[in-house]
Amino acid sequence: MNKPNADLTRNSSALPLVTRDQVLFRVTGAPYRQITEVPEYQFSDIRPDDNVLDIGANVGAFCLRAARLSPLVTAVEPVTADVLEENVRLNHADVRIIRGALGTGMPAEISWDGCRLMSPTWTLGNLIRMAGGCDFLKCDCEGAEWLIQPRDLDGIRRIEMEIHIPPISGPPNPALLDYIGDRYTFSIDCSPVYSTLGVMGILHATRK
Repeated sequence: MNKPNADLTRNSSALPLVTRDQVLFRVTGAPYRQITEVPEYQFSDIRPDDNVLDIGANVGAFCLRAARLSPLVTAVEPVTADVLEENVRLNHADVRIIRGALGTGMPAEISWDGCRLMSPTWTLGNLIRMAGGCDFLKCDCEGAEWLIQPRDLDGIRRIEMEIHIPPISGPPNPALLDYIGDRYTFSIDCSPVYSTLGVMGILHATRK
């Protein structure tokens, strides 16, 4: 198993910084992509009292910006959590971090750019309970979105979600798509900021 965060744990204060939209990110030598910009997501309508849940937080590009709009932000990340924690400290952000992934509740092997580890997983319902609620969901979890039980979206006002298709994920979940279609006004941006085989696009959904 790779140790993806070895460079960070040696001496994080000696590592260089980059600034994106006045958000600071520590630059590490880890072998995976460290995403610092999220132009594909729409989130200017986060409310000051929203519980925001960022699933697949990577190194904090979304959650650090969301924390400017609400103090109730929870980030879920299995692989890059050490770098994420450093970036949260660096920005003095009010972000709670859950080390793990969206899933069935059973441990699972998670892979990101060739870095693999065994991670705890939780259902969306359990993650929402751990976070104290969810009004705004951002989800980029490499296909695990199709494990979401539709009822777990009850009460979520806004969804920003990267939607995956094979070969990244299994087949789409028709029940989840039907639930979103019935209860949300939505669009799918089929031209995300990068083009990857297995990405359908970005879902932008607002509860009716």
